[in-house]
Amino acid sequence: MSTSNPTWKYLDRKPGSNYRQLFVKGRRIAARTLYGQYARDEEPMTIEEIAVDYDLPIEVVREAIAYCESDPPEIREDWEREEASIRSRMSVPGNRDYARPNDSPQGVNGFAQ
Repeated sequence: MSTSNPTWKYLDRKPGSNYRQLFVKGRRIAARTLYGQYARDEEPMTIEEIAVDYDLPIEVVREAIAYCESDPPEIREDWEREEASIRSRMSVPGNRDYARPNDSPQGVNGFAQ
């Protein structure tokens, strides 16, 4: 069974990846990475700037933006899985990422210590 989507000429799932969202074919660049450069609040990049920065044809960047703007559910699902994984690692005592309840800059009583 092919994982390619006939709608997208330059995007496909990354082989061997658990991610369901699409990446630039033959590159390890997620479409959402390119879109993030384009849609960020501070100093968004033009399509042409992104193409130069990532050494991609403009058509590839345009397709990545169109894909992300179509709000595909797999991008949110991948993000939710990543967040759940981070939360689960942070809740395991002994894990270097473990966050104790009082590990905030405000300390135990909400005041800086």
